[in-house]
Amino acid sequence: MPTSTPVTPVARYAALVEALLSNPAVNVGIAGKKGFGAAALCINQKIFAMLSRDRLVVKIPRQRVDALIAAGVGVRFDLAHGRLMKEWLSVEPTSEADWLSLAHEALAFVGAQR
Repeated sequence: MPTSTPVTPVARYAALVEALLSNPAVNVGIAGKKGFGAAALCINQKIFAMLSRDRLVVKIPRQRVDALIAAGVGVRFDLAHGRLMKEWLSVEPTSEADWLSLAHEALAFVGAQR
């Protein structure tokens, strides 16, 4: 029985980006921004999903982040400064969580903000 090649976090994120770019309101990166967030998925010039240190990071409501953490899906995103972001969930690359569903949830949340 052949074994399948594991999907890398970069490939998993690339598939997610390809799926979400079918929405004309979604784009990759913020115009003129380099470095952090340059390859992030954005709506209305606001980041809603990105790949950081091989982890999917999504912006969703704080209560939803709390529930997903309690369920063992992920952890609060840390910018590496020791400051945990309340509305940002970071998901391990090995997680079986549906990255596309989480990204759609983040798109809806950030897209509704003004």
